[in-house]
Amino acid sequence: MTLPPQTTSARPAGVHATARITATSVGEATAVPVLAGDGPFDVRWNHPCGNQARVCIIGAMSAPLGGDRLRIEATAGRGAHLHITTAAATIALRGPTPEHATYDVHLTVAEQASLHWLPEPLISAARSNLRQSCTIDLAPTARLVLREEQVLGRTGEPPGRLSTRLTLRYDGHPLLDQQTSYGPDAPAWEDGPAVMAGHRATGQILIVDPAYDQQPPGVRLLGDDPAHGQAVLTPLAGPAVLITALAPDTLRLRHLLDAAHPLV
Repeated sequence: MTLPPQTTSARPAGVHATARITATSVGEATAVPVLAGDGPFDVRWNHPCGNQARVCIIGAMSAPLGGDRLRIEATAGRGAHLHITTAAATIALRGPTPEHATYDVHLTVAEQASLHWLPEPLISAARSNLRQSCTIDLAPTARLVLREEQVLGRTGEPPGRLSTRLTLRYDGHPLLDQQTSYGPDAPAWEDGPAVMAGHRATGQILIVDPAYDQQPPGVRLLGDDPAHGQAVLTPLAGPAVLITALAPDTLRLRHLLDAAHPLV
């Protein structure tokens, strides 16, 4: 008997996918009535911590690849407390097409609500081309803790092209809007002191808390040896603090960010 040839399902080029997470306040707890994802997004509910709902995003396929259009939408409704992380690092790869990929994150935090956005690092692999953005809308009494980390190339390889943009709107007004480019065609991204100064890992923590209106923290520099990485803590023109760090690798980068976080 002759068996038919086996076929394998190929990953479609240019995946379009969205993950949606919505948290609401239910008494003294937080519920997550919307928890949905498709394509590479497998969104899981974790055990809560006190009144904080916890969600983890798991990568179900390699992404983002060239041509992909990925989006995450997360909302903490009035009085809700939401914590979101990812199960592993996100790796930007070249994929079947040279077209750039996009990875857009939109976070909304309502009155008296809080949101912790703490994903694992993004790795820009060689020959990838990714445009990443994070847009945040906060109510006047909302609180936010956001951590972003980028690793420029896997071990022993150069990075791809990576453009990141972070936009924060507080009470409908712009509070922070910054954009950085890395990799080929980005001026002075690696060797120049204005961007990476030879380091391969960069990250930041953004904290927004109405209490900073009354008592903002002062500027601090962490790290005695620039060759091993440094972090700077900077108050913004609003109830927010930005911690920015550069380091040779992810381990030292996370150490710098973890050391700076308790200072605020």
